[in-house]
Amino acid sequence: MKVLLVGSGAREHALAWRLAQSPTLSELHAAPGNPGIAGLGRCHPVRAEDGDGLLGLAITLAADLAVIGPEQPLVAGVADELRHAGIAVFGPGAQAARIEGSKTFAKEVMAAAGVPAAAALPVARAPCVIKADGLASGKGVFVCRTAEELDAALRGAAALAPGGALVIEELLEGREASVFALCDGSHAIPLGAAQDYKRAHDGDAGPNTGGMGAYSPVSSLDAEELVARIHQPVVDELARRGTPFVGCLFAGLMLTADGPRVLEFNARFGDPETQVLLPRLDGDLLEALAAAARGRAGAGLRENADASVTVVLTGPEYPARSDYAGAAIEGLADAEATGAIVFHGGTAVRDGRLVTNGGRILSVTAVAPELEAARRQAYEAVDKVRFDGVRFRTDIAAMSRG
Repeated sequence: MKVLLVGSGAREHALAWRLAQSPTLSELHAAPGNPGIAGLGRCHPVRAEDGDGLLGLAITLAADLAVIGPEQPLVAGVADELRHAGIAVFGPGAQAARIEGSKTFAKEVMAAAGVPAAAALPVARAPCVIKADGLASGKGVFVCRTAEELDAALRGAAALAPGGALVIEELLEGREASVFALCDGSHAIPLGAAQDYKRAHDGDAGPNTGGMGAYSPVSSLDAEELVARIHQPVVDELARRGTPFVGCLFAGLMLTADGPRVLEFNARFGDPETQVLLPRLDGDLLEALAAAARGRAGAGLRENADASVTVVLTGPEYPARSDYAGAAIEGLADAEATGAIVFHGGTAVRDGRLVTNGGRILSVTAVAPELEAARRQAYEAVDKVRFDGVRFRTDIAAMSRG
């Protein structure tokens, strides 16, 4: 099977790593890919948002399946363009991807589906949560416990979505979890859960980011029950509207004393959650994604008993800046010699050397029978990696929130 993987981050590298293990894979192509993915398949200089370019590439390659990683091309309708040309796609069309692209639309769908969610508030008054309505690369959510935080949030959300709508929600207390389901337009099949760390600094301090690390599994959490209660009704509602959801449906939940509440839906695999989930899944990922793309999702993937931890290495000014470029990266072979897996997020090759090229540079993942052992191995590997300005949280999975 020839696969075209769309995207260039650590999530896509993790997907490529796992797809490359399938005996049914004949060729792996990525657009645009990254240096890590280039070690597994062929990368093409086509941007993830370039629907026409991706369509031409998929046709030229005679791709059997396109797997779209990032949210931007999904919301922009790239999956629709490829499907209209007869190419099987794992990833929702633009109308279904609005579940992530518009928080207002997501609330409307959840209300119609009877899915419990954070309540909308008529006015912004602390304590509350302010969200930019559109895509914000994981940085558009502001928790406001004081009037000062509220003022800063209103300015920050307006800057992320100039002229766009803001969503005001109640501030929920509890523990968060990310729960994933594989969807074929009709069925939501549980893939597992992870706990991610969104804040930039240790102790959950600092601004929101796209994710600084994650661990899986999340103890005392029944992913199967949550998918039946949360994901399946949304899949049913989108199908009823004539916009079936085909792809990975990712629910960010707050597990409150009154039960789970949806904080947000995403229309794709998470990052960095994918980096901890995929090493814990037994089965053929390619066969599972291809079956879902053709409307026949089955139970081909199962969580194993291992635990995994991912630590994200960023540039020195992330998330304020995501363009940290040109610093030489060293020590990856030493990191991988510990048994860890290093996924490339923001890297490039310049004059034959691997260098930084983004905000979240690398994701270092370790797998072990127990969570604490996975954590120790992940940080042992992190300590082997070197580049000027490297920054990471030191408390990923240190105090399990599950």
